Amino acid sequence: MDPSVQKHFTVVDYVIFALLLVASMAIGLYYALSGGRQRTTQEFLLADRSMSCLPISLSLIASFQSAVAIVGVPAEVFVHGTQYWFIGCAYILGLLIPAHVFIPVLYRLRLSSAYQYLELRFSKTVRICGTLTFIFQMVIYMAVCVYTPALALNAVTGFELWGTVLATGLVCTLYTTIGGLKAVIWTDVFQTVVMFAGQLAVIVVGVQQTGGVSEVWNKVWEGNRISGLNLNPDPTERHTFWTLGVGGVFLMLSLYGVNQAQVQRYLSARTEKEAVRSCYMVFPSLQLALALGCVMGLVMFARYFSLFIRLVHQVYFRPRMVIYFVMDMLQGLPGLPGLFIACLFSGALSTISSAFNSLATVTMEDLIKPHCPPMTEARATMVSKALALSYGLLCLAMAFLSHLMADSVLQVALKILGMVGGPILGVFCLGMFFPWSNSIGAVAGLAAGLVVAFWVGIGSIVTRTSSVSSLSSKCQNVLIATSGLKRFYSLSYMWYSGFSCITVIVIGLIISFLTGPMKEEDVAPGTVFPLLGKLLWFVPERVRKRLCCVTPLGHTVRNTTKGNPFYKSQNCFYYYC
Repeated sequence: MDPSVQKHFTVVDYVIFALLLVASMAIGLYYALSGGRQRTTQEFLLADRSMSCLPISLSLIASFQSAVAIVGVPAEVFVHGTQYWFIGCAYILGLLIPAHVFIPVLYRLRLSSAYQYLELRFSKTVRICGTLTFIFQMVIYMAVCVYTPALALNAVTGFELWGTVLATGLVCTLYTTIGGLKAVIWTDVFQTVVMFAGQLAVIVVGVQQTGGVSEVWNKVWEGNRISGLNLNPDPTERHTFWTLGVGGVFLMLSLYGVNQAQVQRYLSARTEKEAVRSCYMVFPSLQLALALGCVMGLVMFARYFSLFIRLVHQVYFRPRMVIYFVMDMLQGLPGLPGLFIACLFSGALSTISSAFNSLATVTMEDLIKPHCPPMTEARATMVSKALALSYGLLCLAMAFLSHLMADSVLQVALKILGMVGGPILGVFCLGMFFPWSNSIGAVAGLAAGLVVAFWVGIGSIVTRTSSVSSLSSKCQNVLIATSGLKRFYSLSYMWYSGFSCITVIVIGLIISFLTGPMKEEDVAPGTVFPLLGKLLWFVPERVRKRLCCVTPLGHTVRNTTKGNPFYKSQNCFYYYC
């Protein structure tokens, strides 16, 4: 394989890729012209809370399984071996906790935005801070998801870079804008099937052309690609069981517990049971997606076993490695390269469509409705569609800015995504598990978490690049003055979410105690989960009642968020302070 030689699509490949875009657009048109025709914000943003668990679960996996993961996981296994596969252990707690903690609390409050919870629990200031942090996170991620596969495809095949970016970005923007959340969920279902089919086709053909399963196994074993259980407790070790299996839990919670793109799908379910069931059903899909990515990496290693030393040191080649492999394997099979490219861009479409819809929701519910005069339902729906369209155009603009940056900066953007999710998770945990935490502590904790996360993230980038020499001596003294700080900057990126989350909780609790803990009567019913009450079962009940919410009471809860007043009619059990 010569990386300098470009591969080419056949007419059949172009047709298959075009069919993906046409089918996605058709689903959007169908939901724009059927049912309530997206005339209410309830239908446009929450699918009329009518979705069943199966499409929700497939949409959840599609939102997580981005094009970055489809390209990145096989490349990771090719270069470093199967140690990354242990992140599958984190999926267990990473989905059980949202199913039994976050979903019951958020669903029973009948919210439209996850960040409405922060106002109910703390204050409007905390809600706005959480919303702005989420918007910052998703805008960066959108640009990476739409640009990365287009860049890799252009490098390997010469496929028009900006034609690809514009086609995927505009199609996704249109079907999200006209079809609402129903279109997003059902296109996610279709795109998930395409993703699995594309990866499976590459694996089957790759194994066959490499000489069979036994030949693949012999080569990956000889090349030490099968990693054992690494129990090294050193947090600076890039991948160990602890960084992946424990640090990965925090990453999963930030994605599946409090991220608006996922919470919005839970809230669209017909019942709470359907929402919980969808969280359970996504587990095997995630494990399958992880397995397909890792197996593809092993097959790729076996195929290029003799070229490994040369390829692994070509850093510029790593992001494009999977596309080269696919085109090399499937070049003589018309249609299959197109199927995998459709698989790759399905990952991009599903992720950015989820982002568009969730960003439109939080902007409408958290920033516009609470601060603007009451709007008619028709006007509110039009504003929501305009927001989805605006975020789509912003995505294309951010992709252009990514083009102006170096390739390494794209990797920096992914690291920033991890750094932002942890502090948001920390604020939600602070509110749900610690009833005495107050709004001042929440804001201070969120700020501290973001500062610490960016400090360690940017410090790790600076200390690992040659650009340190170009910095002023003052900046160098601040960032890498001591060996202790160097070790601090060496923290595995898988711990970023956990480290920043714990920072938010610790600082939030300290500030809350210093400024006066929240009183029992001031905590809104239904906003606290009695975690401490369950963990401290051996403590006398009188003490537990003073520490945390231990008494489940039936309450009719009113959501008093300005611009969205409604009552919960069901008499559900809420944990009440």
